[in-house]
Amino acid sequence: MKHVKTLVLLAAVVAIGLGLWFWWQHEKVYPSTDDAYLRANILTISPQVAGQIASVGVSENQHVSAGDVLFQIDTAELDAEFEAAQAEYELARQNAGALVSNLSAAEARLQSAQAALTEAQIAFDRTSKLRALGDISQASLDQATAARDQAQAAVEASQSAVDAARKQAGVPGDDNAAVRAALAKLTLARINLERSRVVAPVSGWIANIDLRPGALVTENAPLFSLVEDSAWWIDANFKETDLDRVRPGQPVEIAIDMYPGLSLTGKVESIGAGSGAVFSLLPAQNATGNWVKVTQRFPVRIRLDAEPGDAALQLRVGASTTVTVDTSSVDAK
Repeated sequence: MKHVKTLVLLAAVVAIGLGLWFWWQHEKVYPSTDDAYLRANILTISPQVAGQIASVGVSENQHVSAGDVLFQIDTAELDAEFEAAQAEYELARQNAGALVSNLSAAEARLQSAQAALTEAQIAFDRTSKLRALGDISQASLDQATAARDQAQAAVEASQSAVDAARKQAGVPGDDNAAVRAALAKLTLARINLERSRVVAPVSGWIANIDLRPGALVTENAPLFSLVEDSAWWIDANFKETDLDRVRPGQPVEIAIDMYPGLSLTGKVESIGAGSGAVFSLLPAQNATGNWVKVTQRFPVRIRLDAEPGDAALQLRVGASTTVTVDTSSVDAK
């Protein structure tokens, strides 16, 4: 009887040892962790113009599609700014037109002065030849010279007037400083008017909204969040001792705590470049006499292959999950 008890005890010890060995081998090939959480892109919705909320088109946890109107800001003030900018632009174009007319007149006067200079030069040349022959007096030559010099001065004055008029008019084309400034102001007023209507940049779920008509909002102030529904992943924190076989592209089995029995699949996308302690607000300082070695955890990003087929099983950011990585591909190499 004593020998039987001894054999049974030895058999139990061997069975436990074999069980632990097989469990250790399984955990080595299929490392897992329950320190893993579901993630998605979260966009912060903020208005780009200030004003009073005229209407709100969404509510908490509502699903929206890209382009759906989230809320509308009252446009009374923005409409007035747009009309003022449009009037300023039209006035600037009118002023630019008047400057162009002045330029045309100055160019016409320049052409007339150039024609008068040509005639004065011809008269001077003819008078010079006659004076050389002694047919006319010196006074006639002096008179022709004075007329030519006056015509030359008139051309120079007209050219200066043309240059000044051309600079004011902003020639060529619409290259007028006042017109360009007014056009830029009009464009900005139009953009601000369009920004009063805030739409969803992507499809997803509204979260953390507390917005009502009549509320005053400021430019770029965060109002609520939009959880995008197109890309989901899991941030799993593995022990550093479990990462020697983990590689990007390996298949992963995923269990979500909020949906017992649901099993999803994914793939390892990347392994973090540093442990969570390194990027914490207050990193641990181990250069002390009280140092105790603690196994570090590194974040592993896992991309889901697909969402649950049942529409009622909505994925939610921050949900606890358990992931198991299949590293058997390492042995096949």
